[in-house]
Amino acid sequence: METVPTPRRAARGRAMSPPGCLREKSPQERKIYMDYNATTPLEPEVIQVMTEAMWEAWGNPSSPYTAGKKAKDIINAARESLANMIGGKPQDIVFTSGGTESNNLVIHSMVKCFQESQTPPGAVVEQHSPEEGARPHFVTCTVEHDSIRLPLEHLVEGQVAEVTFVPVSQVNGQAEVDDILAAVRPTTCLVTIMLANNETGVVMPVPEISQRIKALNQRRAASGLPRILVHTDAAQALGKRRVDVEDLGVDFLTIVGHKFYGPRIGALYVRGLGKLTPLHPMLFGGGQERNFRPGTENTPMIAGLGKAAEMVTENCEAYEAHMRDIRDYLEERLQAEFGKRIHLNSRFPGVERLPNTCNFSIQGHQLQGYVVLAQCRTLLASVGASCHSDQGDRPSPVLLSCGIPFDVARNALRLSVGRSTTRAEVDLVVQDLKQAVARLEGQA
Repeated sequence: METVPTPRRAARGRAMSPPGCLREKSPQERKIYMDYNATTPLEPEVIQVMTEAMWEAWGNPSSPYTAGKKAKDIINAARESLANMIGGKPQDIVFTSGGTESNNLVIHSMVKCFQESQTPPGAVVEQHSPEEGARPHFVTCTVEHDSIRLPLEHLVEGQVAEVTFVPVSQVNGQAEVDDILAAVRPTTCLVTIMLANNETGVVMPVPEISQRIKALNQRRAASGLPRILVHTDAAQALGKRRVDVEDLGVDFLTIVGHKFYGPRIGALYVRGLGKLTPLHPMLFGGGQERNFRPGTENTPMIAGLGKAAEMVTENCEAYEAHMRDIRDYLEERLQAEFGKRIHLNSRFPGVERLPNTCNFSIQGHQLQGYVVLAQCRTLLASVGASCHSDQGDRPSPVLLSCGIPFDVARNALRLSVGRSTTRAEVDLVVQDLKQAVARLEGQA
């Protein structure tokens, strides 16, 4: 039997688990967290560097004295760690408050770029009405995170931009490359496709999309049409699989710290920032982050983000192998326990998916996902994206888009394992699910 590499453990014995999981508790009291796609706990090493920064680098990074210089050095080191994690250059990294800001910044910037391209030199840039001129066009898909979908819908409502939401394939759950290219118009300025879906774990064909857009841009240039840029939200992929901006070929990439055991801030990668790829700020202030994202830098959080990125660079292969082993064992146990009643919603033939994500349904009239979770006494998980946790018994739009039948999608649960999840915990969770289903069917 092949030996699965395990992540480097902290001194306390485990990579890190959420509060409440390490204390000795009876089986009835113990909680097992399997919602790592929603958020992850901080690694002990991350907490350590953040604490040290709070004590030693409290100065303003723009100040010339020791505490300020210390803060600036920490920020520069973190920028380099993030660049190493994604195979980019430090000067192409901009720190932000998180994924939502990074995604909005890209969209905002592309609107500004398009408006400038439509405005004669020296003229005042104004918001054009439909009658006054062309509007920027965006291409995305139907399973994107709300921080992509909602800003784009807002632009459409305000008649500022036009958007094509390309449906994903019901065969493989992916945004098909040909469908993305078919949606392009003369006014298209940005294609934004997530790297991996947060509910199904399906990995999108971003490298192929980038290659096709690059070839298309050569033909557009000959016709005098503007270049189309490519953005990917890599929030779910980082820390679970190798991510390299050169392989992806993207112009923008969103980084979210709390998805890979870092703090709740983020960053944006911009290829050739300000030279090859333009970026227009949403905020104006003191000039930090080379004026692209002003505001006094949050040194401790940036230090933690840098450390989390460093750990991913060093251990990603081991993290990925461990999570895949645990996820595959989880699916084996579910099938063994529930048989034909289990529908694995995130398993599409021949399609890569994140190594930690298992979206499944236990079929039965009274087994809606949120009802089953409410009956579980050990499992901490979700029915889908955390930002949709208030939908009640409505099925996930992502699953419906992927062709999952309504009654199956309504029963969906998303379990996402982490660096420290064990097979023993999987056994306890499957037993917990079995008992929850028995209670519900006994009540019925």
